[in-house]
Amino acid sequence: MSDKPTRLDALEAHLAEQQRVIEDLSDVVARQQREIDRLTKALEHSHARLGALEDNMPAPPASEKPPHW
Repeated sequence: MSDKPTRLDALEAHLAEQQRVIEDLSDVVARQQREIDRLTKALEHSHARLGALEDNMPAPPASEKPPHW
């Protein structure tokens, strides 16, 4: 055989590159999913804290005008 890359060699190299890219993309997707999960938890925690703060706030008087009126 000659030293020239054959069509099979080119296909094997292309396949290897595609497998590497797929693995890289899979790692990125997994990392992004972990980040989404973390942010979702943080948002749920923030909503719970906000709800608790709103529950503890005194209700404003219904008929009283603000002091600047």
